[in-house]
Amino acid sequence: MSQQLIKVPPTKNTLLKLKKQVRFLEEGHDLLERKRELLTRLVYERIGEYRRLRSEAEQRLREAFRCLSLTHLRMGSRGIRQASLGAEPALKVDILPRRALGVEYPSVNAERLPLKPVGLLGTDASFDTTRDNLANAAVVLARLGEVEIALHRLLEEQRKAQKRVNALKYNIIPLYRRTIHFIQSALEEEERNTLFQVKLLRERAEA
Repeated sequence: MSQQLIKVPPTKNTLLKLKKQVRFLEEGHDLLERKRELLTRLVYERIGEYRRLRSEAEQRLREAFRCLSLTHLRMGSRGIRQASLGAEPALKVDILPRRALGVEYPSVNAERLPLKPVGLLGTDASFDTTRDNLANAAVVLARLGEVEIALHRLLEEQRKAQKRVNALKYNIIPLYRRTIHFIQSALEEEERNTLFQVKLLRERAEA
């Protein structure tokens, strides 16, 4: 089976155009390869951060739910619901767009606010401890959410960059090089035939 070539006329002008295009493709390949390497580095950094935050979030949630169970025993479901209605938010969250290597993801900034008393009779002291622990867990969860989304999008972009690098390296650039080689061979063959014809005409003229 013959190798595929670009369907172009085998002329010197075409040869010059293809050589220029293949240089452009090689430069594009090098840029994409560097981008892929940077994305891979960012992915590994985010994986480490994701594992650390996930472990911290699990630990904080365990502590928060342990306190919540204690509060539930002391106040009951109805008491917790009533106290929660009077509680003000203990967390301020700002979400802004962020970009790295052309990949956009949300930047989440979660800030603790001081706890304010709910002002209800019959509220157990553990209620404020539970609020405090849940707010601390929410800060870590907000950060974990940012890292998880960023990691997912960076991985997606890294896979795209890898596919483009492979397509250029193994398909597109070799296709151009094969076509260039074919045209060069055709032009050399044509030049040899021309020289042979000139030589033959000279010999005939001399005879």
